[in-house]
Amino acid sequence: MTDLHRFTPSEPPRSNSGVVLGVVALALILAVGFFYLTNDDRRDRRADAVTQAAASADEAVQAVGDATRNAANDLDRAR
Repeated sequence: MTDLHRFTPSEPPRSNSGVVLGVVALALILAVGFFYLTNDDRRDRRADAVTQAAASADEAVQAVGDATRNAANDLDRAR
């Protein structure tokens, strides 16, 4: 008869669930960090867009003011 104990492993098989759990936790931490980093960039982009729009509006008002001043000067010279 064959010895059944001869074919049994000396140690029970190890589960890799700890490694998998660690990798999932690390991926989750990296994903949350990436979200917060890119969220700040989005806020900066929005602020830049608002600043640029305000600057464009300011330039337009200055151009209208300059045109009005030039037109007034032309009228004064024409008299």
